[in-house]
Amino acid sequence: MSDDTPRKGLGRGLSALLAEDPDDQPALDRLRVGKTVPIEKLVPNRYQPRQYFDEDELEALTQSVRENGILMPILVRRDGDSIDSFEIVAGERRWRAAQAAQLYEVPIIVKELDDNQALEVALIENVQRQDLTALEEAEGYRRLMDEFANTQEALATAVGKSRSHVANIMRLLGLPEAVKTLLQAGSLSAGHGRALLAAEDPEALANIVVRKGLNVRQTEALVQKPQKTDDTAKPADAGPSPIDDADTRAMEKQLSEKLGLTVKINHHGEVGEVRIAFTSLDQFDEILLRLSQQPDV
Repeated sequence: MSDDTPRKGLGRGLSALLAEDPDDQPALDRLRVGKTVPIEKLVPNRYQPRQYFDEDELEALTQSVRENGILMPILVRRDGDSIDSFEIVAGERRWRAAQAAQLYEVPIIVKELDDNQALEVALIENVQRQDLTALEEAEGYRRLMDEFANTQEALATAVGKSRSHVANIMRLLGLPEAVKTLLQAGSLSAGHGRALLAAEDPEALANIVVRKGLNVRQTEALVQKPQKTDDTAKPADAGPSPIDDADTRAMEKQLSEKLGLTVKINHHGEVGEVRIAFTSLDQFDEILLRLSQQPDV
């Protein structure tokens, strides 16, 4: 395939995937009508980013399907080499509701999509409908990057989000499993999770946040508050640094100019710390981006 051949899927949106020519209204009408197949001919999407289906919402959809049928066809692709079996790309909730409503047939639209496009479409549909939890969204982004070598910039364009949003959501995957469980259960929000990323012990603080019902701002304040331990004789930053020379101040100035943020260096003999002050998660994202850049050679 030529490099000049337009790539399908990423960044085009669902409407573009349903017809090669968006101006071909008759073709769009035919696709919307689709065709019907026995419900047992459909199999779930192996790349489904959504891991949890709310039972109450599914029951409400099932009742709607019983009364009105499936109003929007399910987007599918061929299931491997099978000629009469189809893998769901978008619309698994409708398929599950149709099963619960004991429908015999369901309307489908068949598209030729590769694995990359199938995951992209499933992720785009769920993100745009806000059907995913933050962790499911993050995992979907990770799979698109790891399995299909996509960039954060390309993903952001595809789902209509900023690159910083994609980066911030993906960082949630670095939280301890216990904290991610609380996120997935809805006990913590994505904002709580991002705040806890900066904590020395995210799991311990997460339990405090849940127990006290703290909001995101309160969680951020809790994370910034020094945590006392039994073996701590005195705070690490108690009093001024014993070494406060011109070289240290020059390094602070150099780093501050490089990052565009306030930098403070404290050191005691051979050990010390570098503190970078930021006022928003976007600034934090920018810090990580600048620190990860390769130096010029």
